[in-house]
Parts: sequence; structure tokens; C-alpha cells
Amino acid sequence: MAREIPDLQAVVRTGTGKGAARQARREGYVPGIIYGDGKEPTPINLNYNYLLKRLRQGRFLQTLFNLKVEGQPDGHVICRGVQRDVVKDLPTHVDFMRIHDESRINLYIHVTFINHEASPGLKRGGTLTVMRPEVELEVMAGDIPDHITVDLSGKQIGDVIHINDIELPAGAKPTVARNFAVANIAAPAGIAASTEEE
Repeated sequence: MAREIPDLQAVVRTGTGKGAARQARREGYVPGIIYGDGKEPTPINLNYNYLLKRLRQGRFLQTLFNLKVEGQPDGHVICRGVQRDVVKDLPTHVDFMRIHDESRINLYIHVTFINHEASPGLKRGGTLTVMRPEVELEVMAGDIPDHITVDLSGKQIGDVIHINDIELPAGAKPTVARNFAVANIAAPAGIAASTEEE
């Protein structure tokens, strides 16, 4: 299931440099820049409260946005960095990169686990230990999956779920070549302790 591409509103920032950026912050904006795709970088401003709300929704760096800048054609961008105030931890600058739908990009994709009740290991008191709640995948910009799904049906205590065990969306592949572990079904604490004593 591909993600819907949310809109992100911005306005062109007139003037560049620290003075213009400070002025933007005084007026309730966060300065930013759009670069890439062989075009000149475009300085922009985003409404501070609007951006903060978006950041608090989570997954800001994993989301492809349809950037709407007044007087310019809409374009797809991905955030490549949010600079924050070292004391207040609030955004002070945002970098966006222009993306074509057929571009391949590396993104962290959320891992969702289903069918807990169909896992004999969990029914016997085992615990699902998630090592990677998100996995970095190379995906098509025009078809970014919302999440990847791990089916826990039939999983026993001691089973380890590796990236190669997970069915990835079409066109997506891990950025790491090795078959790394994503999660496992750990034995309940009592069983683990008695096994060690024996």
C-alpha cells in the first residue's frame, strides 16, 4: 500500500543569508531551501506552527511531500535535514531535495507486526522483541510504502525474523546486503532463568 502524498505549503523567501533567515524567524517562519534536480536552489519559508505540527506527527524525514510554493509549479520533495535550536530543540532551518517519481531513494520504513494471536510462541508466554522498528529500504519515490508487514503466524519461542523472511513491496530492497535480524520471539523470563540454572 503506497502512501498518500501530503501537501506541504511554503512561500518563496526573498533575500538570502543570515539576515533574511533571522527576519523570517522573527515573522514566525522557518527558513528552508529546496535543491536538486539540476535546478537552482530555491530559498523558502514555512509557517513555524504549521511545520511544528507536521514534525510532531512523526516520520517527517520518511515522507514524500507535494510542495506547494506560491507562483511555482507543485513539486515532489523529501526532507533531507532539520536543523534545530540546541537549547530549545525547535526547528531553525529545513533542507528539501527535489525528487522525480522514478527516482530511487533510501528511506526508513515502519515495520508492522500482525497475527500475534496465531503465534504459538507468544501464546506460550514468549515476548516479541523488536530490534528494528524501522528498516532502511531503497524505494521508488513515486511508490513509497507506508509500512512493511511481518506475519507472526506459526512463530515459536526462539524464532528470529530476518529481513529476507519479510515480503517487501514491489521495487523495494534493503540498503544493507546482509540478512539482518528485525525481531525475535524471546522466551518468558521464568523459562529463560530456569534453563540457565539447569
